[in-house]
Amino acid sequence: MSHGGFLKGGMDLPNEGRGMLPEEEEAVLEKLAKKVVDKGMTVPAIVFLESVKPLNFIGSQTMVFFEPIVQTVFNFKDYDNLRAALEKRESIEILILRIEEYDAVAHKKEKAFKKWYKQEKKKWKWYQRYLGVFRPKYTVPEEVMNPPDLADDSKDSDGAPSSP
Repeated sequence: MSHGGFLKGGMDLPNEGRGMLPEEEEAVLEKLAKKVVDKGMTVPAIVFLESVKPLNFIGSQTMVFFEPIVQTVFNFKDYDNLRAALEKRESIEILILRIEEYDAVAHKKEKAFKKWYKQEKKKWKWYQRYLGVFRPKYTVPEEVMNPPDLADDSKDSDGAPSSP
């Protein structure tokens, strides 16, 4: 995190923004972040959120205006919690941090799956690999789809990047 510099007044949130919002609002932001990553819309969502960050209160008031229409389609409790969360200035930054966090986890899972799949394909016959004919059925092991959390696998205990 930056301490001063060219642009002052940045959003340095302690503990990645956890505990700054009420539990219901954090749950809605978590749910929204997971949906964004599941749909593969990480980059467009972050670009959009960064561009409308100064307008988050206006956006929440727009949500109040469209509330009667939205009540007929969406879950009103989640909608109301999202509107309440967007009234707070730090909520957009918290949402961006959650999206980046879930995207990093999804990227690790995808990388582990591709590595495992490459090793699995080496066991196949030539016509299965190159022609795609009679491909064998396979099941992905649990440790590949849910790898152990290695959040600081690229850092030593003192916080310095490790050399390969």
